[in-house]
Parts: sequence; structure tokens; C-alpha cells
Amino acid sequence: MDLLLLSRIQFALTIAFHYIYPPLSIGLGVILVIMEALYLVTKKPLYLTMAKFWAKIFGLTFAIGVATGVIMEFEFGTNWAAYSRYVGDVFGSALASEGIFAFFLESGFLALLLFGWDKISRPMHFFATLMVCLGAHFSAIWIVVANSWMQTPSGYHIVGEGMKARAEIVDFWAMVFNPSSMERLTHVLMGCWQAGAFLVLSISAYYLLKKQHLDFAQSSMKIALGLALAASIGQLMSGHRGALVVHQYQPAKLAAFEGHFPTGQPADMYLFGWVNEKEEKVQFGVRIPGMLSFLVHGDPQKAVTGLQAFAKEDRPPVNIVFQTYHAMIAIGLFLIFLSSAGCLLLWRNTLFESPWILRLFVWSVLGPQIANLFGWMSAEVGRQPWIVYGLLRTSEGLSRNVTAHMVLTSLILFSIIYSLLFMLFIYLLNKKIKTGPGGHGSISEEGRHRA
Repeated sequence: MDLLLLSRIQFALTIAFHYIYPPLSIGLGVILVIMEALYLVTKKPLYLTMAKFWAKIFGLTFAIGVATGVIMEFEFGTNWAAYSRYVGDVFGSALASEGIFAFFLESGFLALLLFGWDKISRPMHFFATLMVCLGAHFSAIWIVVANSWMQTPSGYHIVGEGMKARAEIVDFWAMVFNPSSMERLTHVLMGCWQAGAFLVLSISAYYLLKKQHLDFAQSSMKIALGLALAASIGQLMSGHRGALVVHQYQPAKLAAFEGHFPTGQPADMYLFGWVNEKEEKVQFGVRIPGMLSFLVHGDPQKAVTGLQAFAKEDRPPVNIVFQTYHAMIAIGLFLIFLSSAGCLLLWRNTLFESPWILRLFVWSVLGPQIANLFGWMSAEVGRQPWIVYGLLRTSEGLSRNVTAHMVLTSLILFSIIYSLLFMLFIYLLNKKIKTGPGGHGSISEEGRHRA
């Protein structure tokens, strides 16, 4: 058993499972702010009912997200002690900022959001909702800043030598605004907004197909559909800008994205294919000649750095990066199509009577989650063999006193615990969906009665 591989699998498992929930919380936070704002402006009870229901879903995702996120911080010390010592001054400052500016803000107002409906004024409750939403976004900001520094380190210097070498911050804001942080942050936030929006679309479409809570489902779907379309288009645009940053600072990763091996030649863009790393070519692929060169340089004849420019020990695992990257793009394009089709049918007043697209919306909740997972896989595996790009190899970041058997045992235990937590999450989510808004009756009936 290989200690490095097991440690990477364990961290990948814990962070992948944890990342199911923060995007939902961030996206739902935006939707809650919109719904409460509409209630304050219109005074319609329907918007209040909507906000209360989706706040329950938000609370569930937040709770599971916190429970699963704590483990990763311990893993930095147990499995990656050498890495933690090397980048502790840099990485620790970003994580501390996340705790101070994000988690305290979000959790501090969360009780008012969940339990203050009848205890504080409506404007104050809206302010609490806004602060919770802002705190969730701050959390994403600092986590992405920390991770982006690992991709494109800046604002630091190295002190000490050999085993005592470590990175120290010399310019905090240069560390925060490192070359990739803002583009990656935009991309991450768009993915989070998609996750929340398509969750609302999924549950709303389910109600419409079941002919339940019709006014609630239709109004929720209208709000979520607008956010889904905006976020899906924004995701495409931010992804392109992020790829330009990767081209400039991590050319080996960009070459792996497209399976581009020859250096000094124009690069094609593959729609799909299978990378034969031994023969250094893409097999069974469909490609657009010169398209990657055009996207990067605006000229299909310009050269793009290929993997052959790097020693084999400095190349990432190409095929897994290629496949996850292309799967992410394919799902993203499908979500743009689906949200655009939904908006078109809504404009034509036929959306709620079109069961084919409602069925697609029910399953669409999986799209952003899978795309987010594939996106992070392509970004993190594409950084290999570096844990801090160009500074520290992943193999050098391992803890010295941890054995493969220890990691394997904890990996098995984490897998069991996470499976139970996921089943609990699905059970509670399904229970809240079955109960519905208000716990009884249809929203259309309640709305007419109040009117």
C-alpha cells in the first residue's frame, strides 16, 4: 500500500463529500435574500412561505457541511504535517480569515435566520439573512484564496533551508490577489449559485409534476430559473478567463486539459477522446483544429506549450485530467441549454405544462454537483506532482510518522461515517420535501384563503 496514494485518496474523499453542501448553502443563501426582499417589497404571504421553506433546506445543508468540514483541518496536521509546516504562515492566515470574517458572521446570524421569524422585525430578519448569505460567500472567498495560492503562489519568501524551509508572507494582499484567485473565485461562486438554483428547480419541478403546492412551486421556479441561467452563462465566461490564467501560470495543466503533447505547435480542441499517455496522443477523439490556440491567443496558428516541454516526472496524470475537464464542460453546456430552454418556455407561458422539461429539472440537481466535483478534480490533479506549484511536491508534504495502515483504517472509517451522514441527509431532505411548505395543504389554496 502506497502512503502517498492513500493519503491523497483520503483527502479527496473527505473534501469531495464535504463539497456537496457548501455550494448548496451559498446558492440557497442568494435565493433566500431574493425571496425575502420580494416579501418586504410586495408584502405577499407567498414569498414569506417560500423563504421559510427554503430556509429549512438551507439549515440542513449548513449543519451537514459544518460537520464534514471540520475533519479536513485535522487532516492537514495528521496526514500533511510537512506541508502544514512549510505553508502554515500563508495557508493558516487565509483559514484564520475564513473563521473570523466568514464562519463567525454566518453562524452568528444563522439562529436569527432559522428561529427569528416571529421574534424580530421583518427588516431585521432580512438583514440577518443577508449577513448569513454574505458570510457563506466570505467563506468561499478565503478558501479559494488559500487554494489559489497553492496554484499560483505570490506575496511570499522562503526562509530557512532544507527541512526547516518554510514560506512566509511578505505582502498579504499580494497573497490574497494572487494571479489566479479572482478568476477562480468567480468560477467557484457561479458553480455554487448553480447548485442552489438547480436544487430549487428540482424540488419545484417535482411539486409541479405531482400537482402539489402549485403557486409555491411556480414562484420558486421563476426565481431559481433566472439565477440558474445567469450563473450558467457566468460559469462559461469565468471558465474561459480562468483557462487563460492557467495557460500563463500552469501550462502543463492546460496541456493536460486538452491532451496536447507536442510543444511549439498550434493546439486543437477535443470534444472528447481517450488519452494514450504512453504514445502521447489522443485516441478516438473528435477535435476542432487550432481551436485551443484560437481561444488562448486569438490566432489558430499560434503555438501552445505542450506536455513534451516538461519532464515526465513533472507532468500531471493526463487522462484523468482530460476526462474530468471535458465532462465538466459538457455538463456546463447542458445546464446552459436547460436553463435557456426553461426561460424560453416561461416566456411563452408553457413551462409549467411541459412535463418533459420538468422531469429534466427534477434530475438537474445532479448536474452542478457532478460538474463542481469534476472541476475540482481537473484543477487539483492537474496541479500534480506539486502540492504548491513549483515549490513543494506532493510527496514532500506527507507526515513522517503516519503509516499506510493508519491511513487505510481511517479511510475505511471515514467512508462508513460519510455514507451514514449522506443517508441521513437524503432522509431528512426527503422528509422536508414530502412535508412541503407550511407542512400541510397547497400553497395555492393557502394563498387564495389569505387573499
